Amino acid sequence: MPNILFIQAAVEVLPSELDGVADEVHIHFPWGSLLRAVATGNETVLRSLRRICALGALVEIIIGLDPKRDQSEIEALGLKPLTNEFLERTLVPRYEASGFEVLEKGGLAPSEWPKLRTSWAKRLQGGEGRSLIYLIAQAREVQS
Repeated sequence: MPNILFIQAAVEVLPSELDGVADEVHIHFPWGSLLRAVATGNETVLRSLRRICALGALVEIIIGLDPKRDQSEIEALGLKPLTNEFLERTLVPRYEASGFEVLEKGGLAPSEWPKLRTSWAKRLQGGEGRSLIYLIAQAREVQS
């Protein structure tokens, strides 16, 4: 694709050359500090993501965790269970305070995972305890 760009950089310090250029941002199955940031609604990271988004850009986040298999990572990152209540009461307000309007959110049934078309989604498909949650947001005008 002539208009695709891959960057390897910490999300907190994305290059200023990217300001306002992204029409779409996809974060699928993050791990480590990026997982913590998007799953807790870290303001610094969300504002950095918003900074690179053009007005109206879509941001899609898909998180897949297994409370048993991923227990040590969940504890190390200090993550809370990603329930619908947590999405509604905690994440949505944090994303909206950072310049996004949350359009959709919720869980993905295992029957929907093949539509993701990633090798990681295919690998996770057999995990009975694993749940996938998603959030789709749109960059809106930032209030000063």
